[in-house]
Amino acid sequence: MEVKGKPVDAQTRCVHYHSPMDVIAIRFKCCGDYYPCIHCHEETAGHPVQRWPEAEWSMRAVLCGVCRHELTIREYFDSAYACPSCGAAFNPGCRNHNHLYFEV
Repeated sequence: MEVKGKPVDAQTRCVHYHSPMDVIAIRFKCCGDYYPCIHCHEETAGHPVQRWPEAEWSMRAVLCGVCRHELTIREYFDSAYACPSCGAAFNPGCRNHNHLYFEV
C-alpha cells in the first residue's frame, strides 16, 4: 500500500507527526490515496480535502502502519486506539483531528 505525502519511515510516520504511536495513514475521500496526515495531503495533493460522511464509515480508510491492516472508519473509531490485527498502539491524540478527516 503506497502512502503519499511526506512519510519519514515505513510505519507511516511523517515530517509532521512522528511519535512512536503515529502509525496510521488515512485514505482521503477526495482522491482515494493514503496520506500520513492532513498536512501531507494539503502540501502535496494539489486539491482540497473532502471529509468522509458517516454514511460511508464502512469504507476501509485507515491503514495501520505497523502491519498494513486496513480498518474501516468505524473499526478505527471502535479500536480504543490499538490495531485490531496486530495490537499496535495508535496515538489517542489523533481524536482531536477527527473532524478534519471525518464528518463527526
